[in-house]
Amino acid sequence: MGEITLNIDGQDIRVEEGETILSAAQKANIYIPALCADPDLKPIGTCRLCLVEIEGKEEHQLSCDFLVQDKMVIRTNTSEIREVRRRIIEVIRTDHANDCQLCPKNENCELQDAARSVGVEVHKPNKLAWPSEPDRSHVFFNLDRSRCILCQRCIRTCKEIQGVGAWELVGNGFSQKVAGMGNKPISETDCESCGQCVDRCPTASLLPKVYKVPTSEVKTICPYCGVGCGIYLGLYYDQIANVRGDPENPASCGRLCVKGRFGIVDFVNSFDRLDSPLIKKNGEFQRVSWDEALDFIASKLKGYKGDSFAALASAKCTNEENYLLQKFTRAVMGTNNIDHCARLCHAPTVTGLSNAFGSGAMTNSIEDIKFAKCILAIGTNTTETHPVIGIGIRKYIRTGIKLIVANPRKISLCKNADVWLSQKPGSDVALLNGMAKVILEEKSHDQEFIENRCENFDAFKKSLSEFDLDSVEKITGIPKKDIIKAAKMYAENSPASILYAMGITQHSHGTDNVQAIANLAMLTGNIGKPGAGVNPLRGHNNVQGACDMGGLPDVFSGYQKVSDNSAQKKFEEAWKVALSNKPGLTMVEMFNECGNSIKAMYIMGENPMLSEPDINHVKESLEKLEFLVVQDIFMSETAELAEVVLPATSFAEKDGTFTNTERRVQRIRQAMEPIGQSKPDWKIISEIANKMDGNFNYRSPREIMYEIAGLTPIYGGITYERIEDAGLQWPCPDVNHPGTPILHMDTFTRGNGRFEPISFRPSLEQPDSEYPFILTTGRSLYHFHTGTMTRKVSGLRELKNEETVEINPEDAEAIGLKQGEPVKVKSRRGEVVGRVKINEGIQKGIVFMTFHFSESPTNKLTNSKLVDDSKIPELKVCAVRIEHAGEDEIESPSSGDDLDDLFD
Repeated sequence: MGEITLNIDGQDIRVEEGETILSAAQKANIYIPALCADPDLKPIGTCRLCLVEIEGKEEHQLSCDFLVQDKMVIRTNTSEIREVRRRIIEVIRTDHANDCQLCPKNENCELQDAARSVGVEVHKPNKLAWPSEPDRSHVFFNLDRSRCILCQRCIRTCKEIQGVGAWELVGNGFSQKVAGMGNKPISETDCESCGQCVDRCPTASLLPKVYKVPTSEVKTICPYCGVGCGIYLGLYYDQIANVRGDPENPASCGRLCVKGRFGIVDFVNSFDRLDSPLIKKNGEFQRVSWDEALDFIASKLKGYKGDSFAALASAKCTNEENYLLQKFTRAVMGTNNIDHCARLCHAPTVTGLSNAFGSGAMTNSIEDIKFAKCILAIGTNTTETHPVIGIGIRKYIRTGIKLIVANPRKISLCKNADVWLSQKPGSDVALLNGMAKVILEEKSHDQEFIENRCENFDAFKKSLSEFDLDSVEKITGIPKKDIIKAAKMYAENSPASILYAMGITQHSHGTDNVQAIANLAMLTGNIGKPGAGVNPLRGHNNVQGACDMGGLPDVFSGYQKVSDNSAQKKFEEAWKVALSNKPGLTMVEMFNECGNSIKAMYIMGENPMLSEPDINHVKESLEKLEFLVVQDIFMSETAELAEVVLPATSFAEKDGTFTNTERRVQRIRQAMEPIGQSKPDWKIISEIANKMDGNFNYRSPREIMYEIAGLTPIYGGITYERIEDAGLQWPCPDVNHPGTPILHMDTFTRGNGRFEPISFRPSLEQPDSEYPFILTTGRSLYHFHTGTMTRKVSGLRELKNEETVEINPEDAEAIGLKQGEPVKVKSRRGEVVGRVKINEGIQKGIVFMTFHFSESPTNKLTNSKLVDDSKIPELKVCAVRIEHAGEDEIESPSSGDDLDDLFD
């Protein structure tokens, strides 16, 4: 579409064809009242306020639904139109509480704006307003029907954007009202608590329970999952009061999930925040000065230089902070023993995709998914773990995109899927290779792509001989006809996008799973073009960046191997110090070596006491250390074991960058002053390094990024100035480069894409008579990782505050279990207690738990044994048994530790 010219109220305007008159006027800063319109929603024209005159048209037209035409002449504010609008406003007033001066949104209300534009006093007393019952059932917001104008934005938002449909319009005439679906309270519906409806309400009808009009706002990035949603932190003077989505952010387009919208204010402002350095003396923590803490740490660490030291970087901290910690570990402490939680989630992605493509990251962009004709979502519960991407999938499939879901559990996306493949946990290689075999037999593969851009195809093709569909059906538990249907759907609807997460990677054969996915994408030519690709969804806000920055034991920043002589020399010259070329230990290996080769550890922003597998072993290992420093924003379960605890700032109190799952480097900005004596992680690391002659004299994160860009080719063109608005996607090798939304378009990073023959290997632990169930783990929509942040949020605790054990109804009946009763789950490594949740959407023989709750630490059960090339433990499969438990065995949920009990 091209540009056209039109005239609105005497002003010539150039806009794109296909725009509505309303959007064209808004872009020209010409006000047209429109209470039911929203740029993200289909126009319905119910409020009738946006009427305009169009030259040549006898009747007034709705500007929200009338498309612009070249040389169109429009008048928006004639006396006749003003009179029509005035009458409409007066009608709205008859059923509206007009106590504007008492309303929380006074002077921030679209109805007020519309009324004033035609000279109506909305705030004058109104005796005709009908009484109406409010809905206060939701934990985060209220529905005040006396302020509702029936614009239906909430209903349409939930249906059109969120894809849920939790609201509806019930009744008629003066009794018509907005209600939860089925005329129920909203808390009794399928509401996902995203708050999109609250955000779009033009009045104060839908409003957060705690609402303050911010005095200022700061643009930044959400600190939860890897989507990297843009947010505005609303400040009420010097404290965060609320959060709204950034509509200009390319990853999220203004959308947020429940954690992003409602899960930030409480944890940032929490009274449980660490606000002073602590040193354990005589078994109890005592507050000390920064000088005492830093001097103590520096003096102790000088005795552990070399491979007796290990550090854990953090997927929750900034790029700049992770870069400094790996620099400190290598340049000051003289070891490559550094790792972080990517080892527990996407280490197989880095290994597998690097082998196949030359780069271990998401190949396409989040917004690019909408160009797919088919989506294969395997091992990802997207609507709960990456909700904003899940929202997009729901929206795209309504346009006709095919959806294949492969997941052992019947997750939310299964309701929208064309095919649901319910594979047995650990059988993904058999499923993917079975699909590849069907595609080859049907001759639906892309022979030209394979010949021109790939290698080792014949060996891969030969390896598929062992995957006849009878064998695949037996291994996976999926009927042959469904495998054939899914294979044809994926191959015949190009471009096709594969999305996956930890359901693929957290296995003893996680790298095999990833390489099987890469094989399937190359087989069909679904790489290097819009709407296609292999797209791992990263779990943390900056897990991609922590990997990029060298928070791994075998690479410097930018995945430059420590064993590569040229890379080693480059960093030695830049840092002016000799460096080790021996790859260090991974996270699990570190814990195995605690008390042996590892004597001291520095843990930044990680909580392995809940996230690591076999946490009884982790606790024993940490207690064997001679010296442990933990740096965090809360007193975590891991911090309790430390000798020194350092108070760090949250994301809201510092500057820096995060890199999201689509490789987009984005700015985070300081919105408030640090809590108490807390300091940004980069500053703490620098001060310790300087006390150990490290020469870390950085004045700001901007300076650190300058150093990163100089040493890291994929970040070579990243500067704060260039990422001020929308961020840039790496690789971005120089300051003139626009960034790379899609990888491998003309050639793979490694040259040719490499097919890899993959044989099926069963999971390490199989059910037996003693442990007859398979436990698989995941996340809840309402909590994040180990709950360190989300469990400080009272509303999220109300939505979910204890561990549940999901089990198939037939299994529950066989054991004699009832809904909600306490049960004990035991593995070969430990036991935990949770409450029964009977779920028809889970296979017989499988139970499901999350790992958010310290009272029921699920990772006591999981297996830390390492087999995979990427050295990831098998968190998704372990053998367990279920036993009855008593109510007295359920530990009472809490919001976190009471700091007063931990130190004098």
